[in-house]
Amino acid sequence: VQLEESGGGLVQPGGSLRLSCTASGITFARYYMAWYRQAPGKQRELVAGIDSDGRTSYAESVKGRFTISRDNAKNTQYLNMNSLKHEDTAVYYCRAKVLVQYWGQGTQVTVSS
Repeated sequence: VQLEESGGGLVQPGGSLRLSCTASGITFARYYMAWYRQAPGKQRELVAGIDSDGRTSYAESVKGRFTISRDNAKNTQYLNMNSLKHEDTAVYYCRAKVLVQYWGQGTQVTVSS
């Protein structure tokens, strides 16, 4: 099983980024997918999740700014991030879960002027 994130980088406050996570080795459509993030010195936290039926949930801190989506035909989930803030700076991780969970290696997002 492999989850590969991409799309991170350096962006100015107010900017946008799109993260992607492509899965292999799992029946992607069956999995609950999610994005987590971990800032330096802080615990990993849930950012957004999407179930196999496409229902979504978000952390309060990102509601209205981030959008999670999935393309089962491409075994890929996305996180569109708009109006980025300094406090969104973190390593962002992809997670897939049914009975067991799998994690990606993470992609760095830095919001800085």
